[in-house]
Amino acid sequence: MHGATSRLIYRQPEPGDVHRLFAIFGDPQTNLFNPGGPMAGLADAQRLLDRWLEQWASQGYGWWAIALRARPEHIIGFGGVAPLNYLTERRINLGYRFAVEAWGQGYATEVGRDALVLAFETLGLPEVFGLVRPDHAASIRVLEKLGMQRFGELDDVPGKPLSLVFRICHPTTAIS
Repeated sequence: MHGATSRLIYRQPEPGDVHRLFAIFGDPQTNLFNPGGPMAGLADAQRLLDRWLEQWASQGYGWWAIALRARPEHIIGFGGVAPLNYLTERRINLGYRFAVEAWGQGYATEVGRDALVLAFETLGLPEVFGLVRPDHAASIRVLEKLGMQRFGELDDVPGKPLSLVFRICHPTTAIS
């Protein structure tokens, strides 16, 4: 599925994206709030990409490779909605990670909005979750701008403060 907004282009990840994926996920700056730290090597990037490709093959959706409409060949980040295990519970999770060059321009909010349209209008999912570290103010703001609300906490990082869980329900199934 190729999707596009006014500024961004989305496409399914491809095997050739592994180097760009590693460049973004292996950057210490993009991992400031990731307790696991930056991705260690290309083999880790390959494993993650393989998992994404498998999700696309089995589910028909997953994280997008994201580029600017003006430079469609240059991936600035990855994100969207995909199934994720919150410890033992499987949730549809909204997530994203952008190259530092793409920060502070509203792209995460744009991707989040487009991902929620896909989740609710195309896939008919009942709810979408977001998982964020409690000190990651910028990401918390993005989730709030998307209309997501605090839902709970998740003890997913041993020895660290609990992650915050946000949720948004399908507009027609939401209780007013």
